[in-house]
Amino acid sequence: MLYELFKALSDTYSVFSVFEYITLRAMLACGTALLIGLIAGPRVIRKLTELKIGQAVRAYGPKDHLAKNGTPTMGGVLILISIAISTLLWADLSNRFVWVVLLVTLGFGAIGWVDDYRKVVYRNPEGMSSREKFFWQTLVGVIAAVYLSFAVSVPANAELWPLFKDWLLSGFTMPLPSRADLIVPFFKNVSYPLGVLGFATLTWIVIVGASNAVNLTDGLDGLAIMPTVMIGAALGIFAYVVGRVDYSSYLLFPYIPGASEMMVLCAALGGAGLAFLWFNTYPAQVFMGDVGALALGGMLGTIAVITRQEIVFFIMSGVFVVETLSVMLQVTWFKYTKKRYGEGRRILKMAPLHHHFEVGGWKETQVVVRFWIITIMLVLIGLSTLKLR
Repeated sequence: MLYELFKALSDTYSVFSVFEYITLRAMLACGTALLIGLIAGPRVIRKLTELKIGQAVRAYGPKDHLAKNGTPTMGGVLILISIAISTLLWADLSNRFVWVVLLVTLGFGAIGWVDDYRKVVYRNPEGMSSREKFFWQTLVGVIAAVYLSFAVSVPANAELWPLFKDWLLSGFTMPLPSRADLIVPFFKNVSYPLGVLGFATLTWIVIVGASNAVNLTDGLDGLAIMPTVMIGAALGIFAYVVGRVDYSSYLLFPYIPGASEMMVLCAALGGAGLAFLWFNTYPAQVFMGDVGALALGGMLGTIAVITRQEIVFFIMSGVFVVETLSVMLQVTWFKYTKKRYGEGRRILKMAPLHHHFEVGGWKETQVVVRFWIITIMLVLIGLSTLKLR
């Protein structure tokens, strides 16, 4: 909104043309989201407390976590509000990718809100059933995946429908332009054409997978939000590069018209995330809840697809990936051994992985900070692919 206003004023007063620079708008989006979060945070926490929207801690979790029972949850609403307002103020609202990311983020946030609401109202720590949650995640993910399959391939929406018709007339065999190929990091001359079905499938996996991975990681104070901010900042840099003809050409990345606007959303995510961390750091005054975790994971996954950095995103999200794998392996091995030996056995002391280390003797703050350090190193590895030419 403000961007549109200043853009109109720049035609008359050249001084306002500075607001057309995406780097300035990104900083303003970050500052706006940070300010909104810090100002609204105490009020949101008080309101959640008054409504008795408290976290129901699972009885089979670490015993130390029982003290957190009743801590206000659904604090992710604060993050989403901060991101939405700052994006609407400083992003180019005519950009098609801006609306895709916002709709995916708010769509997954709505799913998380229903899940959290059921936990709070019905006092059921499990919330929405896994099957129901997965269905709605899949629905949002598939819609976004199909749209992005064609949107990433063309420079503007005006060319999207003709491309879609050509694909239908080809009997679903027409390949997509090279900018939609899967990029292999560290080997920039290596990429793999995916086709529409391959692109859509990969996109669905990235978006839904990232959403659930962040949600599984969000189990300790500050554990999920800081890696989310760091990965989002890195994706913002990639967005700036692939959205410019000169930088993308020099660094051998595909040029994606309009992708640079994702830098504003990533900056808004950074500001909102840091504001939330102010209240979520140990001992947490508020928890993110599924409304925040599912939404932020979906947001990161969508931006990773738009910037064509799925594999780099996988590397930078190593903590999220390992946390998810720890749950999958634990559940699979328990079911297998129960069927085979009549008694379920565990690989880890407790899953997800952060609980394994807690039960093993690490303090909560030690687990959180060490996972942050690992994420910093993984993000730096991901960013190093920008310099390899």
